[in-house]
Amino acid sequence: MEEQVREEQKPQQPEDKQLKKMGMSVLCGLMFGLVAGLVIVVILVVFKQEAAPGLFDPVEKTETVEAQPAKEAEDGTEDALDDTEKDGEEESNQMADINEMNSDSEIDMTVAEETQATVVTDVTEVVDRVMPCVVSIFGKYTIEDDFWGYLYDYETEGGGSGIIVGENDTELLIATNNHVVEDSDELTVQFIDSSVAEASVKGTDADMDLAVIAINLSDLDPATKKQIKIATLGNSDYLKVGEPAIAIGNALGTGQSVTTGVISAVNRAYTDDEGPLYGTETDKASSSSAVKYLIQTDAAINPGNSGGALLNVRGEVVGINSSKIADYATEGMGYAIPISTAEPILKDLMEKKTRPSQKNDSATYLGISGMAVTGELLDKYDIKEGIYITQVFDHTPAKDAGIHKGDILLEIDGYTVGKMSDLTEVLSYYKIGEKVTAKLMTRTNNGYQPYETTVTLGGK
Repeated sequence: MEEQVREEQKPQQPEDKQLKKMGMSVLCGLMFGLVAGLVIVVILVVFKQEAAPGLFDPVEKTETVEAQPAKEAEDGTEDALDDTEKDGEEESNQMADINEMNSDSEIDMTVAEETQATVVTDVTEVVDRVMPCVVSIFGKYTIEDDFWGYLYDYETEGGGSGIIVGENDTELLIATNNHVVEDSDELTVQFIDSSVAEASVKGTDADMDLAVIAINLSDLDPATKKQIKIATLGNSDYLKVGEPAIAIGNALGTGQSVTTGVISAVNRAYTDDEGPLYGTETDKASSSSAVKYLIQTDAAINPGNSGGALLNVRGEVVGINSSKIADYATEGMGYAIPISTAEPILKDLMEKKTRPSQKNDSATYLGISGMAVTGELLDKYDIKEGIYITQVFDHTPAKDAGIHKGDILLEIDGYTVGKMSDLTEVLSYYKIGEKVTAKLMTRTNNGYQPYETTVTLGGK
């Protein structure tokens, strides 16, 4: 019996050992798995904030997947905005520190304020409204040249611009620069519809570089009359530096074009190599000299733009462009005659009698030689400008009218003359035998005194 029991117990001993070994292996595996799991969980918790958005979010249902990208974009935008706001707050804090440092300064700081003003880049609406007011002017001129002591004449052409400023019973009136029409033998005007008409000089002011030319209304086609317009004049006295400016003109004689910029400066004085062309501080102090200050703009003003319009954003003419008053050694500096300065002169010129330029064989003359009165003499004799007569030739209209050597010629029929070329220009619009009124000053025991005389013009 004992032997039977021993036989039954013998095979069970190895099996118990094997079970114990397996139990220990399973227990070690569980312990290792538990420790590894805890380590992984700790790592995930620590680095969860650095993971990509949505990485730890539960998977959405199929029907909401389409909406998920929008939500992710929105979440990303909010995060970006949060970052931007943080950066903005940091920058504001830095600026606040700087401002606080300057708060005790004796000099006031600028005030930053919200504004509704915007940069004007699209001027199509203004141009559409104003372009019909601006014209191209083309002229033919006779130039005298000297070739090895031989004088000869040749004909040349030039171009400029003009602004339609009014009309009377019979004429359309156009403002431009005097240097555009000066010495012209023939003038033609081209309108917005490309139609062309002949023009005549109505009045000029060489000193201010202004002129008015006229076209007979009867010479205009009815269709042209419907397309052109009279410009609206503004007030240049209220211009501010930095406000937008628009220039329209016949640049380079190739047709109307538009340039834009800002008002760079106002009340800008200008002089050239020949002396003061537009007001200087010396002129400003003189009660007898007309001060001619200019508008400066960075809107491109090139040859051909002379006489064209400088506009504000409302489409009002605030200046008359002049390419003559420019320094081409610089860039971004154009000039215009303020319309508030030009307007009263233009109104006076519009009242003048229209006089077509006479041909060379019909040119008239006075019979004097002289030089411009300048400098201290202007103030001394309380005159704006004039010609000091150095010689009066015998058997000439001037001699017959009682004009003497040493007199100062101021005006011919209301036209001011400051140099001999001005006199020649004025006389080119008169016929032989016409009578003109000359205003002069003559030397007396009490100094220079004004007088007038009537001159019957002769032919050369």
